[in-house]
Amino acid sequence: MNNKTTRDHIVEAADQLFYRQGYEHTSFSDIADAVQISRGNFYYHFKSKDKLLDAVIDARLANTRKMLDQWEIEGENPEDRIRGFIQILIANRTHIKRYGCPVGTLNTELAKLNHAAQAEATMLFTLFRTWLCRQFTLLGRKADADALAMHLLARSQGVATLANAFHDEKFIKQEVKQMCDWLESCTESAAPKPHRAPRPQVY
Repeated sequence: MNNKTTRDHIVEAADQLFYRQGYEHTSFSDIADAVQISRGNFYYHFKSKDKLLDAVIDARLANTRKMLDQWEIEGENPEDRIRGFIQILIANRTHIKRYGCPVGTLNTELAKLNHAAQAEATMLFTLFRTWLCRQFTLLGRKADADALAMHLLARSQGVATLANAFHDEKFIKQEVKQMCDWLESCTESAAPKPHRAPRPQVY
């Protein structure tokens, strides 16, 4: 059963249009047309585009938390969970090639506009950063967990940006493989070294 309200549909349509067209270039008319409602009905739910942006960011935060919780359930260990994050690039490659990363593009646009919602949008990155840091800690890399989390975030954003620029799916797959290999090396370096009995002294 679909229990979504008109407001929910407006937020979903705005989310997609902000991603594909950009926040600045999306009008109330674009969103109202997508939801197939009148402008009056639209203004009943949202008095300004900034209020709608806040609702879109809140929805993205909620969806991201839900996704991370699901990875916690499905991933047998920290390495599997981190690999799930990396594989987003494959799962979303069609949209990434065309529009870039939804988190990165929104943050970049709001930063250029010096928009008041920039800090809230950055929370999307913070969610991933905190979650990845926790996974690397569980992996046995507590000392550099945050640095590893930031490295992986930075690399995935770079891949999304270049994939969008060159529309190159092969590049995405190649980079994902390299990131998975890198993750494996992080796991191996975190594994405890086998205990060796001391050599008997020869007198």
